[in-house]
Amino acid sequence: MKKALIIGSDKNCTFLVKVLSQTDHLEVIGIVCHEKSATRSTYLEHKLHVYDNWKSAVDDFTLNIIIEMTGSTYLYKDILAYVKERDIIVIPHSIACILLHLLEEKEDLIDEISNHHEKIKNIVEATHDGMIAIDSSEKITLMNRRAEQISSISAANAIGKKINHVIPSSQLPRVLQTKEVERNKKQFISKDKTIVTTRVPMMKNQELIGALGVFKDVTEITKMAEEVTNLKSVQTMLEAIINSSNDAISVVDEKGIGMLINPAYTRLTGLTKDKVLGQPATADISEGESMHLKVLKTKMPVRGVRMKVGPAKRDVIVNVAPVIVDDHLKGSVAVIHDRSEIVSLSKQLEQAKQMIRTLEAKYCFKDIIGHSVGIQTAIAQAKVAAATPVTILLRGESGTGKELFAHAIHNESDRKYNKFIRVNCAAISETLLESELFGYEEGAFSGAKRGGKKGFFEEAHKGSIFLDEIGELSPPMQAKLLRVLQEREIVRVGSTKAITIDVRVIAATNDKMEEKIANNQFRADLYYRLNRMPIFIPPLRDRCDDFRELAEHMFRKLNKDYGRNVTTMSAEVLEALQRYNWPGNVRELENILGMAMIYMHYTDNEMQLCHLPAFPHTPEKNVEGQPDFQLEQCLNANMSLQEILESQEKKILKKVLANHNGNKTQTAKVLKISIRNLYYKLKKHHVID
Repeated sequence: MKKALIIGSDKNCTFLVKVLSQTDHLEVIGIVCHEKSATRSTYLEHKLHVYDNWKSAVDDFTLNIIIEMTGSTYLYKDILAYVKERDIIVIPHSIACILLHLLEEKEDLIDEISNHHEKIKNIVEATHDGMIAIDSSEKITLMNRRAEQISSISAANAIGKKINHVIPSSQLPRVLQTKEVERNKKQFISKDKTIVTTRVPMMKNQELIGALGVFKDVTEITKMAEEVTNLKSVQTMLEAIINSSNDAISVVDEKGIGMLINPAYTRLTGLTKDKVLGQPATADISEGESMHLKVLKTKMPVRGVRMKVGPAKRDVIVNVAPVIVDDHLKGSVAVIHDRSEIVSLSKQLEQAKQMIRTLEAKYCFKDIIGHSVGIQTAIAQAKVAAATPVTILLRGESGTGKELFAHAIHNESDRKYNKFIRVNCAAISETLLESELFGYEEGAFSGAKRGGKKGFFEEAHKGSIFLDEIGELSPPMQAKLLRVLQEREIVRVGSTKAITIDVRVIAATNDKMEEKIANNQFRADLYYRLNRMPIFIPPLRDRCDDFRELAEHMFRKLNKDYGRNVTTMSAEVLEALQRYNWPGNVRELENILGMAMIYMHYTDNEMQLCHLPAFPHTPEKNVEGQPDFQLEQCLNANMSLQEILESQEKKILKKVLANHNGNKTQTAKVLKISIRNLYYKLKKHHVID
């Protein structure tokens, strides 16, 4: 190895030292530079001997080459003279600069080649295709990462080996022989793996230097083909669904340009595809803003927006939702409903509901308002009872909502799709009640319909029958009802044939049944049949926590009736309602609130104490010693005891009936007589006709 000494201290010397230190044929053993040279420390890092005097350096080593980098002609001549007798080559500054320039170009070229090679390598490694290259001797020179994955062969174990030793089925050697390109050839590289490959000969200056194979896993291509086929099938199916829909549908892309409409859209708006597709989303709007554009801007769906579309300005309701794929907005889809059709259908539905309500129960448990302990306990008991076929007895004062509970029980039971028959036992006369409940045969009595008639129990077959005011039944009717409950069969009036029935009986009463039984006014055995599942509905005075909720529910109902907008009530009103005894219960509360709302202005939202009417009150008792009638006058008028009693009975009937707003059931209860007895006395004294 040649030993060299460099004389000089500029930046070129530093580069020269770096380049020459990388060669195997030349060793720089020292450098001569000025003491204060900024690069002196760099030379020391390269473990070079650094001198201030060049002669000392020449004398210390056996040198082969001296490179003079100062550019001084005098120094160059001195060096030549000093080493004249030695076998040392002195390279002048001019030659050294040329050498240095060539070395710099070489370094730049090497870097460029290295960078280009790195880019090619990155491209080859990043591609999703497998690549294998061989040289002219059939040895593998390149194998990218994807080729490793497909072949399950490591590149480290393959490169440098003959291709047929690594992949026996490879046809790259054939390409070396034919020098022809082979495209999209199927090749089996293992039992369960097939690839499609393209093989290309590699030429340099018309000379064959190797061959390259680029290939894909057929499994992936097949899978992609299946996915494309599936997508086409899904697309065809969706188009068929959209086109067959009776709802008008329009679709726009992310820019708000029309992409798709269905025949129903054209029928509704009168706009054909050529006037919508490829046009802005506003093309079909006559009045209102585009919901497509709003949804594309907010990426949030909108529902129930009214607008007018098409030349005829059809009144429609629009629902629009964004189409988002992989978190990217791709467009929006709108479903358009003809509002006139909706209104028509709503009217028909309401009419149907009204017809159905004559045959079915109207209410369910969610219609029972209140969260107080008493009412919630009653609801819980009713729900348990609804799940069984047991006979139910609803007990509570008049106006507490017994019929509402009966409706809810029927609708909660498995009989809800069958009839719900309501019967007020006190409202039907004794002579008609049997035929109404059990039906009659043709000719059973004068005026009977030809062919007879089904009774309420037969009508309610597989359903429920609600017997209100059950305590007012006469003893003969009690006996017949007991037989129905025991035998599950009825006999029509005028017939001897028993008819089996399957009916759930829900009875209700506001009477004290135990007292009636004690007074022999109600059969004990019938009571036990009815009382299998008693449910006590609390009076309103025991439900103080429910007043606000009940009142606000009634406000919503009465607002529609009276054209008001009342939504709440003041604390003073609530306190006044809670103080009152409410003998008429919920029915009386609705009456009081309705009277108050009539005198409110239609703009009032809150009910105040001044709006409430005066509450009814129980008449004050007479002062002791002052009778409520003039006995002396009656005696002076020569009235008999019977006449006096009948006169006072008439006054009492009128007074009690007025105190209860004409409610005969409540009047009979206060007077502790039956409803039929009350009707008899009212007619007797000509209180009613």
